[in-house]
Amino acid sequence: MSSSMIKAFISLFLVSVLWGCNYPVSAYLLQGFSPVLLSTVRICFTSLFLIICALIHKGMKRPTISEWKYLIGVGIFGTLLNQTFYFTGLHHTTPANASLIISLAPIATILLERIIFKVKFTIKKSAGAIISLIGVFSIIGVANGALGISWGDFNILIAMLCLSISILFIRGLAKTMDTFIITVFSTVLGSVLMIPAAGVENLVCGSVISHSLFMWILLIFAGIIAQGVAGFWWNKGVAKVGAGTASMFMNIQPFVAILASHFILGNHISLNQILGGILVLLGVFIANMPSVKTVVSTGSNKAAM
Repeated sequence: MSSSMIKAFISLFLVSVLWGCNYPVSAYLLQGFSPVLLSTVRICFTSLFLIICALIHKGMKRPTISEWKYLIGVGIFGTLLNQTFYFTGLHHTTPANASLIISLAPIATILLERIIFKVKFTIKKSAGAIISLIGVFSIIGVANGALGISWGDFNILIAMLCLSISILFIRGLAKTMDTFIITVFSTVLGSVLMIPAAGVENLVCGSVISHSLFMWILLIFAGIIAQGVAGFWWNKGVAKVGAGTASMFMNIQPFVAILASHFILGNHISLNQILGGILVLLGVFIANMPSVKTVVSTGSNKAAM
């Protein structure tokens, strides 16, 4: 294995650990900020970072009218709704539950593709979806034959669905736009949409803002490093090892979130979370497992390179 491949694997692992730790860090920040305000400020710092990178990068392509429609979809579902429901949910549930439910996004995307685009289910995708759904039911709890979902978990489920819908928009954009350009425009657009949402939160229930310097440093770090820099590391790693291999590193996040939540916030690790997490990740792995033909084809392409 070449040194560049080893570096790519290390960067993907570190990003997954960083993203896993981001769940309890966000939960900690919610002790000093109201949910929508926290999301808005953090995404604004991320946007500022991306704008600076775009100016350095240069050569930014201006989106067409049809591309703007997709970008608006990503901004609304991937940022405005996803972040609003995510931080609202995280305010009422544990980071462990949030990370495990969010990890269901690939399965939700498969289901949405079936509903919207009539994409046929394979046996693997069907089996993976069923196993993952059983895992989610285990996490959020089923009591006396009824679904015992909490308000926080419900919001996280909505956030996960919004993320899955945004993935469909991104897949449409990726046919004509570079992923870096998509990230910059959709994030900046999303931050613009978040500002009125923060205003509504302030009018309805009042905004909470921390006066702690440490809280603000942590917020800026989360916005720039955990979302901005980590995103670049991830994209570079994906470009080197391929999307299929890189996606396996995503399975690290929930377990990092569970451990980090235990040590940072003192959250209890339940048996339901462990078993449910294993089922969710097993289902995602099965649903996205490449066929024998795909594996052979990928190997041939790498050899040719």
